[in-house]
Amino acid sequence: MHWTDRRRLHRLARALCLRAGLLWAAALPAWSQTAPLPDARSAAPMIPFADAHVHLNDLAMQLALMDRWGATHAVVFWGGRSSNDSVAEAAKRHPDRLIPFASISPERSIYRPGWSADDPTLLAQLDALLATGLYKGIGEISAAHFPASGFAETDYSPTGATMTGIMTLARKYRLPVMVHVESTRMAELQQMLERFPDVPVIWAHGGYTPLFLARRLLDRHPNLHYELSARTWPRHPRSPDYTVLRDGQNVWPEWLALIEAQPHRFLIGTDASHRSADAEAMKFASVQNFLGQLAPEARELVARGNLLRLVGMKP
Repeated sequence: MHWTDRRRLHRLARALCLRAGLLWAAALPAWSQTAPLPDARSAAPMIPFADAHVHLNDLAMQLALMDRWGATHAVVFWGGRSSNDSVAEAAKRHPDRLIPFASISPERSIYRPGWSADDPTLLAQLDALLATGLYKGIGEISAAHFPASGFAETDYSPTGATMTGIMTLARKYRLPVMVHVESTRMAELQQMLERFPDVPVIWAHGGYTPLFLARRLLDRHPNLHYELSARTWPRHPRSPDYTVLRDGQNVWPEWLALIEAQPHRFLIGTDASHRSADAEAMKFASVQNFLGQLAPEARELVARGNLLRLVGMKP
């Protein structure tokens, strides 16, 4: 049997195993609606993965989700009910599982005026955080983020003084930076990537860009890493075309082809924020569904290898 046929059969078998547990999510009229949870014990074995995107609001819930859904590690940064300090403290308690990032992102009301005024004291605060050695990266930095429920829009240039200062600190400490930059700021994002070719940039949600733009930026910028959190959800609350799934479950073949052609450039995440156990279980289940459709030779890189390499940990 040709290897492509074996891969196709593998994906089909995996999809059938997970189908019973995941169709509930695809059928939801809204991403956060409560529904019976799939039983992880009755599904196929969990694929180990390192979660690239977690807003750490509830430590106990996060650890329980990781145990249930196969997450060996998680990049954690603040959420609506946490801070840089609380994230660092949680990582101290669980250094083998939690990877803390530091943030001065403008969605926080205490930082937004500083971004608007290009206040250098913001960068001094970040420098002090990074100098502790507690943090393994910078982010999530929402330089340009469309409005969402409970989240006021941010729209700052990736080439502005504050973002440039953040990138300079990342270079100084040799750390990756996770940025949230929407497609409206594509030109400036590319200028930032060109100016700092030695700084690894994790593009949160890949800017929700369509396939051809994802391919274009990956081809042009070797330091760019395309992060897929929230792209694997059966539905996305802001736009139906944000997901890479064609029917709430199956990944578009064209997306699979791109990811498997450049598996060292992609990361997977949940975008967990711990609003409810049901909503978070959907996110983790969607990651398992996605990983199960990747060819084995690409899966380990996307699931764990790429992220752990970026933060200096052994896979």
